[in-house]
Amino acid sequence: MEIITSIEAMRAFSCSRRERHRLALVPTLGNIHLAHLALVKRAARLADKVVVSIFLNPLQFDKREDFSNYPRTTEQDCAQLASHAVDAVFIPEHDDMYPPDEDQSIRIDVGPWGEVLCGVHRPLHFQGVALVVMKLLQIVQPHTAVFGEKDYQQLCLIRRLVKRFNVPVELVSHPTVREADGLAVSSRNAYLNAEQRKEAGFLYQTLLSAKQDLQAGMAVAEIEQKALRKLSNRGWKPDYFSLRKADTLAEADVSCRSFVIVAAAYLGKARLIDNLSASLDSSS
Repeated sequence: MEIITSIEAMRAFSCSRRERHRLALVPTLGNIHLAHLALVKRAARLADKVVVSIFLNPLQFDKREDFSNYPRTTEQDCAQLASHAVDAVFIPEHDDMYPPDEDQSIRIDVGPWGEVLCGVHRPLHFQGVALVVMKLLQIVQPHTAVFGEKDYQQLCLIRRLVKRFNVPVELVSHPTVREADGLAVSSRNAYLNAEQRKEAGFLYQTLLSAKQDLQAGMAVAEIEQKALRKLSNRGWKPDYFSLRKADTLAEADVSCRSFVIVAAAYLGKARLIDNLSASLDSSS
């Protein structure tokens, strides 16, 4: 496994392999865990060569303390990836990704995606995501890029970016990886204390209950308010709990048949996000 730290070396790696091999990219912030490794395994099934990027992107953190406290475990990350069919780990420096002499005012306008759901509570977050993902796709130039479905709003945004800018990459999504109690695997789970960790699976249980209520015929607004009350009554601090159109994340109306139920809530210091698909046309 190669460890690559410069953009020039990463491009050289990709150029030397693209013509003869199919190349897949798994972008990460680091602190590699089971969900990342699931993406790596999926990428290895889709391509001949797998690149994992590790870059803690400051532009997608709305709070300085969140960026400062995010786990940095690069040495352990590389050790894990080395045993999981990864061909290269791309670990660029901040000043390479965002050169000091570069016009820092240039951004990607994400439009409504930055104004709903997580965009309301994390200003400029999706601008930061959009910029770094576009940079990584341009640098690595993979045939395929694999993203997890836990960050559903992010996944929808990236799909639209790739389409809007005609990026020649196949985007593949991978189902959310969960703990035994349903908690979505995330680096932020490390912020939970022992008591909070026992409670954390309740977010997924609330999503499941909302899906059952939807398929039983309960009105969308009533489902949302019921879920918010349930979370608040157990000490959670919800940012939102919303039923949306699965393809556009627009607010669901009476004509909607395919939904995604999305939620974000604080449990102590940890902001947990999750989602669940639901359909009125089947039991899915």
